[in-house]
Amino acid sequence: MERIDFINIKRIEWCCNDIGISVEELSKELKIPIDKVFEGKKGLTYNQLKKIADFFGRGIFFFLEEGEVEEKKIHSANFRTLTNQKPNLSLKLRKFIEQVEKKRDELLWLTEEIDGVVPDFTFPNFQGSYEKIAVQLREWLELNEKNSFDSYREALEKKRIFVLLSNGYKGKWKIPNESPIFGFSLWHSKMPVIVVRKEQVKERQTFTLMHEFAHLFLHRQSFIDDEEDIWGNSRKEIEANRLAGAILVPKSFLNQIDLSTIPSEYKDFPEWLKEYRDKWGVSVEVILRRLTDTNVISKDIYVGYRKWLKEQSVPKSETGMRYREREPLNVFGINYVKKVLSAKDYELISLYKASVMLDDLKIKYLHQLEKYIVGHN
Repeated sequence: MERIDFINIKRIEWCCNDIGISVEELSKELKIPIDKVFEGKKGLTYNQLKKIADFFGRGIFFFLEEGEVEEKKIHSANFRTLTNQKPNLSLKLRKFIEQVEKKRDELLWLTEEIDGVVPDFTFPNFQGSYEKIAVQLREWLELNEKNSFDSYREALEKKRIFVLLSNGYKGKWKIPNESPIFGFSLWHSKMPVIVVRKEQVKERQTFTLMHEFAHLFLHRQSFIDDEEDIWGNSRKEIEANRLAGAILVPKSFLNQIDLSTIPSEYKDFPEWLKEYRDKWGVSVEVILRRLTDTNVISKDIYVGYRKWLKEQSVPKSETGMRYREREPLNVFGINYVKKVLSAKDYELISLYKASVMLDDLKIKYLHQLEKYIVGHN
C-alpha cells in the first residue's frame, strides 16, 4: 500500500504534548508503528494517518503542513482558559469543547447571513445586592413564576446566548460518563455559550444552566465546573452560586413556603417541597440553599440534607432517543435548528449540509423535524 512520506512529525509530537501522552503511548493506543516514522524508516498509509488525525480531532492536512504549530491559531483563548482551569481534561472533553466552539461559529454565521450584522453582546448594567440584581435579571429575561429548564433556556436564547445540552446517548455531543464536569460557559463578544450536562433529574440541569449564566454576567470570562467547583468555596464560585440561586428562587418565592410544616426527616423533604420544585423548576437542594442564604433556616438543615442525599443510591442509566428527529432540538436548541432550516430554505446551504449540521440527521428525520416545528409553532 502506498505510504505518505512527507508527514510533519513535529505536529504529531505537538499533539502528544498537548494532551500529555508520549509518542510510544500513542503508537500502542492506535497500534501504529509511529516510532518508525520518527526514525525516518517509513511513512504512514492514508488510513493510518487518518486514524491519528481522528484521535486528535484534527484534519489530515494538519499533519502535512510545514512549520511549527501556532497554539493561538489552534486553541482559542476560551479553550486555553478552560484547560488552564482544568489541566487534566480528557482528550474526549477537549474535543467536545472545540466542537462546541465550531457550533457557536456556525450559529453566528447563520445569524449574520439571515438577520444581518450581529451587534456586540452586552449585559445590562445592573447594580446592587445579589437579590436586587436577580430581580432585574428576571425582568430582563422576561421570566414568569412557573419555569422549567426548557423555559429558562429559551429565555437565554432570546438574548443571544447559545445553550447546548449534552445528549444522553453515546455520540459526539455527549459529555463522557467518566467526566465529572457538570457544565461550562464560553465568553464571546457576540454570542456567549453555555453547555449543560444532561442529567436524569432536570432540576440539576436548571441550576447548572443558571450557575454558568451567573458566571457570564458577573465575571465576563469562561468557566468550567464540576460538582466540587459548583458547590466550592472559591470567591467566584460562591458569587455565581448566590446569584444563580437568587434568580431561580427570589425572596418573594421563599415567602410562599410554610415553614411550620417542615419535616423532621430528610427523606420527607422532596414531598414537602414538591409543589415549589415543580413550579420553579429547581431542586430541593437549591430551595434549601436559598432558605439558608437568607437566614430563614439553619445551615445545619441544608448540610444535613445534602449529606443524606449523597448517601442515596441513584441508578445510572443511558438515556436513549425516543424521537431521533427531535434530538437536534434537545442538543442545540430551537434557535439553532430554525436558523439551519431557514438557511436551507434560502438556499444558503444544501439539504445535505443541513442534515450534517443537525447532528448528522438522516434526510427522512430532517423532514420529520421540519413538520414537528411547524406543528408546534
